[in-house]
Amino acid sequence: MSQINQQVKPFKATAYHNGKFIEVSDESLKGKWSVVFFYPADFTFVCPTELGDLADNYAAFQKLGVEIYSVSTDTHFTHKAWHDSSETIGKIHYPMIGDPTGTISRNFDVMIEEAGLADRGTFVIDPEGRIQIVEINAGGIGRDASELLRKVKAAQYVASHPGEVCPAKWKEGDATLAPSLDLVGKI
Repeated sequence: MSQINQQVKPFKATAYHNGKFIEVSDESLKGKWSVVFFYPADFTFVCPTELGDLADNYAAFQKLGVEIYSVSTDTHFTHKAWHDSSETIGKIHYPMIGDPTGTISRNFDVMIEEAGLADRGTFVIDPEGRIQIVEINAGGIGRDASELLRKVKAAQYVASHPGEVCPAKWKEGDATLAPSLDLVGKI
């Protein structure tokens, strides 16, 4: 079943964020745009490249009013240890959620049951708590924060401009489309 436009399922978890442990829940995602970014595990190989790329682009997401939440099935204690021991992870300023029970990973349907790890899942959530973008990558394929940023901008544009849609490769400032009978077969 598609998760697009579905409400985020309830959850509560502890995250490591800027030197503290904080509580995060599905309610934390409401009232602003959010990205929930699942990855398999701390202290691995592809994961720190992705999380570091998000950290490098975090200010651009924040400028759009978007909060990033990274999630793995590690504990919040493991997130702190990784943050303290890795130069790449040490530059992260967004919440790193621990999901040791797999509840959040199952809620978003990214749990690899036989491994007890999450797939590389990216979810963009609107201020009402509804999922607007879903992307799942195989374990060996890292994601690109600049492409995610482009998609977030498109989702925000469409949400604030009813009746308009963003075509392929749309970038902020580009022309959009207004779907109508006149466009059928003309694109």
